[in-house]
Amino acid sequence: MLDDALEELRDRFVRVASGNRSKGAWRDMDLNLCKEQFSFAYVNAVAAAAGFSTVRPSVDVESIDLTICSQDRTGRFRSPKLDVQLKSTAQDILYEEVIKFPLKRKNYDDLILKDILVPRILVVVVLPDAEQEWLSQSEDGLLLRRCGYWISLSGRPETDNQYSVMIEIPRRQVFSVESLTEIMRTIGREGKL
Repeated sequence: MLDDALEELRDRFVRVASGNRSKGAWRDMDLNLCKEQFSFAYVNAVAAAAGFSTVRPSVDVESIDLTICSQDRTGRFRSPKLDVQLKSTAQDILYEEVIKFPLKRKNYDDLILKDILVPRILVVVVLPDAEQEWLSQSEDGLLLRRCGYWISLSGRPETDNQYSVMIEIPRRQVFSVESLTEIMRTIGREGKL
């Protein structure tokens, strides 16, 4: 499944890089949908490399785009799970120590909840502005450019903002194999983040 998604993305980006955007499915897909698909591929690649599986709910009701699952039996809690709200952007949101991302109010309200069984995080995947720079591939490797950053908003205060809340994520919180593994270990030990 992951290989098929990455292969499809690679084919689309090859068309972009070669200037052949007018042919094939790429032209028919909205740029924001392409960013969304790229961010799913990024998170799926990290999860797979960490040894976890992912599940996409058929409907995004509570700002859950993806659930990451572990079959780990070493912690206090077996088979920990993590719900992910996934966002992507090519905007310049990188600052010296943080990224700043405007999160829709509805997503914020869903992610600050504390009385939930499965912990939730926000992952923001930052992409280069130029689409042809998002991905490159050779026989030696596949490179997805820029990266994702994660944060748990559980327990944050409610907001009076009407439309969005500016979220600051420390740049050290890269969504990586190492950070995801530690997140899942924490959930397995404590049942929460």
